[in-house]
Amino acid sequence: MIQAILLDLDGTLLTDQKMISPRTKQTLLDLQADGIKVVLASGRPKRGIEAFAEELRLHEYGGLIVSSNGACVTDAATNETLFEQAIHLDDARAILDHLTGFDVIPMINDETYMYVNDVFSGMLELNGEPFNIIEYESRGGRFRLREAPRLADAIDFPVYKILVAGQPDYLKTHAASLAEPFTDRVTGMFTAAMYYEFTDLGIDKARALDHVFQNLNINRDRVIAFGDGHNDRSIIEYAGIGVAMGNAVEDILAIATEVTTSNNEDGIATVLSRYLTT
Repeated sequence: MIQAILLDLDGTLLTDQKMISPRTKQTLLDLQADGIKVVLASGRPKRGIEAFAEELRLHEYGGLIVSSNGACVTDAATNETLFEQAIHLDDARAILDHLTGFDVIPMINDETYMYVNDVFSGMLELNGEPFNIIEYESRGGRFRLREAPRLADAIDFPVYKILVAGQPDYLKTHAASLAEPFTDRVTGMFTAAMYYEFTDLGIDKARALDHVFQNLNINRDRVIAFGDGHNDRSIIEYAGIGVAMGNAVEDILAIATEVTTSNNEDGIATVLSRYLTT
């Protein structure tokens, strides 16, 4: 029997409409009632995960929230921080100043606000359509917005990650230059074609969970993980059963134990239904 289920959010647990489907929701509620721990592990800040944790009743069943790609782990029942590793403030300020030399949109957040240079400069062109990335991120995380002409001056809080948004082709071309001065101090990675993110060196979802699972006597061989993106690689490799969604990127499809249907086709419930006891 599995002890824990690790779930990425966007492209995995959530449909393209950013919802949990009724079948998947009920399956996860039933498995929690059977004593299996559910863990939501996302690149999103904690504030952007909490609504889905509440919907799945993680606070009742003692589930976990892994936010900012593993920089923080929170007990949903007690709101206790079980693990955290922020970017050193000097490094965060240096990265933010470095980013001013590129055509990108950096974003940082505390528990209430998302900080940006200019709330009116968030437009990208994605799939041939205009897309306001600042509005999308602030609404998805339920953040208020604050402007800071120099983001480095705004930091007086732990910076778990620095989110960098930009045109996909531009980010792909300049990714090495974005990261190069800091590769010995922070981890940089793509989390979507239009997102490049910085966390502290060595941070990933699996490393954070391994620290917590040891204290909870959860064996990684009895963990099943679901993911679709590059930042899910660590949990797919870590878990005894690593499941790629049908819509996953090629790198994740190649290393998964098995592949299920897409996030829009109840891919999670399709696999987990075999573990239901009733």
